[in-house]
Amino acid sequence: MKEEEKIENEEQELFEHFRIEVDAGQKPLRIDKFLVNRLENASRSKIQSAAEAGNILINNKAVKSNYKVKPSDVISIVMAQPPREIELIPEDIPVEIVYEDDQFLIVNKEPGMVVHPSYGHYTGTLVNAMMHHLKDLPLFNSGEMRPGLVHRIDKNTSGLLVIAKTELALNRLAKQFFEKTSERKYIAIVWGTFDEKEGTIVGNIGRNIKNRKIMQVFPDGEQGKHAVTHYKVIEELGYVSVVECQLETGRTHQIRVHFQHIGHPLFNDPEYGGNQILKGTTFTKYKQFVQNCFSILPRQALHAKTLGVKHPTTGEFKRFDSEIPKDMQQVMERWRRYLSGRDSNS
Repeated sequence: MKEEEKIENEEQELFEHFRIEVDAGQKPLRIDKFLVNRLENASRSKIQSAAEAGNILINNKAVKSNYKVKPSDVISIVMAQPPREIELIPEDIPVEIVYEDDQFLIVNKEPGMVVHPSYGHYTGTLVNAMMHHLKDLPLFNSGEMRPGLVHRIDKNTSGLLVIAKTELALNRLAKQFFEKTSERKYIAIVWGTFDEKEGTIVGNIGRNIKNRKIMQVFPDGEQGKHAVTHYKVIEELGYVSVVECQLETGRTHQIRVHFQHIGHPLFNDPEYGGNQILKGTTFTKYKQFVQNCFSILPRQALHAKTLGVKHPTTGEFKRFDSEIPKDMQQVMERWRRYLSGRDSNS
């Protein structure tokens, strides 16, 4: 598989949107039969589940699977779940489950765990763990590559993820992410201080032209996909800042590449230059201090802290929150002590 294909399959939001205009000569045909012939790897039962969740629109109005398409109809579909690519192996891996009911669960992923199997990561992923934990559910015996997933976070990012347990929940959650009605807040430690304590970063994100494994921001929407990150500085710690980020969109590496783009790479982010000493003094003691912080936090300083979704069946909005992980807390505390020591000596 080519590198660009790999990254294309690594979108944060794991669903697809299709728009189809029906030909003028089309004879009346049930929408589920019509779409089976138009959508690659989409079974009739998957299409019917999407319709049940309200994810199939004709001329901007939700329809059931027995609707008969007519010439010039405009069909819009949100479909969860890419096709299966590799065999999934259930594994008994401990995972912190924050909440669980009959429709979905919320997990607090630790850093270092890959979310779903991909080339080079066939086992030990969150999906492998969920395949074991939810082995009695039809969705997790369906042969799908990413059962229950509508979004993901990077391997070395910690924090909250929602896993659907039923087809209906999967489709309704996917629709929320597509329509941007879910709530996602992250905490990050970034290099530098900000003149503006609140702001919005807007910039299309696409694969880096020179290195296809990472992303870049393209000016004026020339390439890539529209991406919006809102941020607020919650603590200044000398040469680094702690920021809260709220995602409006969910592109691959969005927070990481957006903050690099505005000159504030995430602390110890190797792909985007944050693993260098970007701010501060030339003193050996300071360099050693930063290296010690890198050792405590051997990953990008990013945590998916808050996640809010509307319950797939009751419609109640549910918000979940998680503690900042120990490695980030320890580094923040070290910067506080460094700052107080510097101020007392000045």
